[in-house]
Amino acid sequence: MLRPSHAFAALLSVAAPATSFAAAPQSFRGEYTVSFLGLSIARATFSSRYQGDTYAIDGTVSAAGLGKLFDDTKGTISSKGTISGKQMQPHAFRADYTSGKKASMVDIRFNNGAVTSTQVVPAPKKRDPKSWVQLGDSDLKSVLDPMAATVIHADSLDKVCGRTVKFYDGEMRADLTLTYASKGSISVPGYKGDTVTCKMGFEPVAGYRKGRKALNFLKNKSRMLVTFAPLGQSGIYAPIRATVGTQIGPLTISARRFEAVN
Repeated sequence: MLRPSHAFAALLSVAAPATSFAAAPQSFRGEYTVSFLGLSIARATFSSRYQGDTYAIDGTVSAAGLGKLFDDTKGTISSKGTISGKQMQPHAFRADYTSGKKASMVDIRFNNGAVTSTQVVPAPKKRDPKSWVQLGDSDLKSVLDPMAATVIHADSLDKVCGRTVKFYDGEMRADLTLTYASKGSISVPGYKGDTVTCKMGFEPVAGYRKGRKALNFLKNKSRMLVTFAPLGQSGIYAPIRATVGTQIGPLTISARRFEAVN
């Protein structure tokens, strides 16, 4: 199972907008609130820039409201890579966090869609091979980092759902399946228009402890929904809202601003 700071990075990454191949530079900005049982616990801001076939996304996250009473976490997240056809190909992902005086870091490097190196600080403790599902070489091929995993390239809203995303966060490999749930519309500063909502399934593949209750709940009982909105006419759809059912209540990520930046 992920350390809390790693899970925080993976969860907030659903709020990172991106776009498709563009000859001229394009930039986007998203501001998000994370709430638990209706109470604000964190905030996140992401800025992304795309030029030619390259992309770069930088984000900041911090505990807020009720969350600061329990865990004053602050951090930065970045992802860089290229866009090949309709696929994101990350080159580097990094997350740096501090929780009180404790610092943590995840650094992942890729080549042609395969993980070439992973550095985690503090280093993971030694795992019991009887209870731990080990990562194999095949698990780390054709995978996406926590930011690139949320970017959907599709011809229309109707084709956003109906896919499986291979996700790796530096410790755990999992498959995220998106199936159609509903269509709707939304209005937030910077965007007003149509959306599509996908039901998200979670399937741990490797890099986790067997029998972990939180993972079993996410896999078998959690109701997870992600709402996507288009970024202009780019053919890219990015999350504008997400809800994740947990053992003790729903966690919600919602955009306070979702816009193109000149």
